Amino acid sequence: MPHDPRYDPLFEPVQIGPVTAKNRFYQVPHCSGASENAPDANTRMREIKAEGGWGVVCTEIAEIAHTSEFWPYPSLHLWTDADIARIARMPEAMHRHGALAGVELGHIGLAAGNRVSRTPPLGPTSRLTLESVEPFQSKSMDKQDIRTVREQHIAAAVRAKAAGFDIVYAYASHGLSIFSQFLQPSFNTRSDEYGGSLENRARLLREVLEGMKDAIGDTCAIAFRFAVNEIDGDVVQGKELVEMLKDIPDLWDVNISDWPEDSQTSRFSKEGFQEGHVAFVKSVVNTPVVSVGRFTSPDAMLSQVKRGICDLIGAARPSIADPFIPSKIAEGRTDEIRECIGCNICASGELSYAPMRCTQNPTVMEEHRRGWHPERFSKKGSDDRILIVGGGPAGLECANILSRRGYEITLAEARETLGGRVRREASLPGLTEWLRVVDYRLYALQQLGNVSLYPSSPLGAEDILDFGMEHVVVATGASWRRDGIGRYNRHPVLTGSEGNVLTPDDVLDGAEIHGPVVIYDEDGAYLCNTIAEKLAEKGHDVTVVVPSAEIAPYLALTMEQHKVIARLMAMNIRIERLKMLSSIAGDSVHFACVHGGPGLTLSLGTAIVATSREPNDSLFHQLSSLGSALKDAGIKSVSRIGDCEAPSIIAAAVHAGHRWAREMDIDVSLNPLCYFPMPLSEKF
Repeated sequence: MPHDPRYDPLFEPVQIGPVTAKNRFYQVPHCSGASENAPDANTRMREIKAEGGWGVVCTEIAEIAHTSEFWPYPSLHLWTDADIARIARMPEAMHRHGALAGVELGHIGLAAGNRVSRTPPLGPTSRLTLESVEPFQSKSMDKQDIRTVREQHIAAAVRAKAAGFDIVYAYASHGLSIFSQFLQPSFNTRSDEYGGSLENRARLLREVLEGMKDAIGDTCAIAFRFAVNEIDGDVVQGKELVEMLKDIPDLWDVNISDWPEDSQTSRFSKEGFQEGHVAFVKSVVNTPVVSVGRFTSPDAMLSQVKRGICDLIGAARPSIADPFIPSKIAEGRTDEIRECIGCNICASGELSYAPMRCTQNPTVMEEHRRGWHPERFSKKGSDDRILIVGGGPAGLECANILSRRGYEITLAEARETLGGRVRREASLPGLTEWLRVVDYRLYALQQLGNVSLYPSSPLGAEDILDFGMEHVVVATGASWRRDGIGRYNRHPVLTGSEGNVLTPDDVLDGAEIHGPVVIYDEDGAYLCNTIAEKLAEKGHDVTVVVPSAEIAPYLALTMEQHKVIARLMAMNIRIERLKMLSSIAGDSVHFACVHGGPGLTLSLGTAIVATSREPNDSLFHQLSSLGSALKDAGIKSVSRIGDCEAPSIIAAAVHAGHRWAREMDIDVSLNPLCYFPMPLSEKF
């Protein structure tokens, strides 16, 4: 399909100092949850983006020295010359597809734990370290420390050039930079030439930027990543800094701080949400500007360029969800873009020390280990037909990939609409964009002629025997338990027959609710607090009770917990912590303190209990027990996938469906050493 000429400006080359990006698509630095723990996987993930048409592809943070050690968070290293060969594979891979390669050098200062090197963290003054509950404090840097950090940063830039990078960063954003901490009066109370006025607080940053430019600026572009509100939230000082340094960097990469604000979920912000903060930069500087905003719409991207907001369209999460966005726009396939849903499951990987995952793109970080490519699939290995029972995220993904491989697919769903839990949960406040998980897959399936979709079609074991399909995949999801068994209660505390007790499934199915409402949440993610919002908006008196020390602990990993708590408080939703469900009797619900202190009794109209889920696997077990009847019906295999096998997050269900479809009729080859920790190169 021919491309739309309206989007031609997005494919114009952009000069960045001594190098030229082939187009305006710029993958800004972002973590992978793997880095040097899985160097081949990390490299292949970046290469896929270059293949997908991104003009610039950047790495995550590359530590410049052992005094900036991120452990246990994975990161890259440019501590010594010994690191060059390992990291050089990344720019080499990007260059194979015509992309420029960028590397984000970083010294994280007060955010460093230095747990392995056992050297004191560094800061402009001695403060408690960030990103940890440990009672560590930094060393107040003396002049020699400042000289050393400056020299280390410039030396790392020289190594980056030797490794083949085209764009080399200085980083002052997200509160994760020694430069940020020197800029911030809340951390920098020095009285020497590196403290006091903004000019003094920016001195180290200026010295490093100028030193980098002198050392490598002949062939490498010097980029500066800066959050405009980084200086203690003061955008006025942010503007002053941009004016002060405007002529030094070859590229300004601008955003807002800290990381949870820069990467807000779709529940709290929409596409282009940073524009009002960063738009001024382009009018001040004379070099290219890149900014982000979870852009997935080509029209929104084009608008950013035409209105002079930025020169390059920055993306992290959208490039993870669909590494081929630029190619699809260029080829007139915009309807095939797999749009980011803004759930931040990707970030949860980094924050749980694991390779990142993506709800929309199950191939991310599987490109090397399993050999998965997001746009290419092996042809079918037989003429066998597959029946998929269940049209939720696992079933739809399985059908999509199998059909793309060429298999004949029949998908039957008991409900009137396809989409499973995603469609139902997307009706909750702030989760509308999650429907993209369903919409993308349904659109893809509708373009193919080898798949038949049957909603409103519940199937039993006998029905399936009559279908005559060679393979049956059961993807019937899971249901919330009614007995209260979960993470805290290992034995039933409810009978399941209480008339005023509902599960989230009941709420999503439209059950009648009477106040006051008490929601008991052991799930710890988004579901209960979005239900609380919905009911409060309808005028119900809502109390949320959790056995944990805080609401929604899982959402700390998606970086939205603080926003959820603030929203619940603003809506006058009562929150009770450290209380576990004990019993429900009539119009009262009783809780015990998890630490043995005083319990809690609340009056009750309706209780909503979310403890854990049970797989809806009875159909699978019925089929599996049929023995010779399966053979007589021509059925070669019966499998279960997604929540039907192991209830989990939506991303896990999509991955399970994708994996089953990929491995149909294929000998599976998995590199067990792909995620293997790399040794640190520095001896300390």
